[in-house]
Amino acid sequence: METTQRTAEQRAAQRRRELLDAADRVVLRDGPGASMNAIAAEAGITKPILYRHFGDKGGLYSALAKRHTDALLASLRAALDAPADRRQRVEATLDTYLAAIEARPQVYRFLMHPAEVEPVAGGDTAFDAGRHSSPLLRLMGEELAEVIAERVDLGPRGGELARAWGHGIVGMMHAAGDWWLSERPCDRAALVSALADLLWGRLAAAGDKAGGPGF
Repeated sequence: METTQRTAEQRAAQRRRELLDAADRVVLRDGPGASMNAIAAEAGITKPILYRHFGDKGGLYSALAKRHTDALLASLRAALDAPADRRQRVEATLDTYLAAIEARPQVYRFLMHPAEVEPVAGGDTAFDAGRHSSPLLRLMGEELAEVIAERVDLGPRGGELARAWGHGIVGMMHAAGDWWLSERPCDRAALVSALADLLWGRLAAAGDKAGGPGF
């Protein structure tokens, strides 16, 4: 009985991954204009079956957001852990974020920008992804704050300051990256250097936290 249930759960998880793969393909093509109708068609199923797996558009959006956010956070942590000096790791982390949004701009726009929400074929509407972007940025801010708190000695109010820095840095990366992706006023390396210069004052002066992995 347990084996049968486990097999059923594994099949459901595999099916969910396949549907997310289909959704990713539509997002890469349509960006914020991706719709449930288009995703169902890409997956070769009906829209009610898609709803059965994810509940509603919000559920599907959240699953896609988690997939991409988890991958980005893993890449950012890898950059922070790289064997290099602190300035190089700061620049590598900024570059990792900018490279990710540059490589898949439609995915970035789907996650961070509201669509022009108008009815499409079959009465469906595009995802209003803009309603969900703030929680994603907040999650990234908390993740970065955790990294800063465990690595950098910021004094007696270090936890509070780490959270302020984490959310401030994510806000800066998001705003600057959004502007850069839209206008391309300079190459990526120039933007990375400019942002690292902005961050470098107090971050350069702070020592590593005792007992932490170092930064």
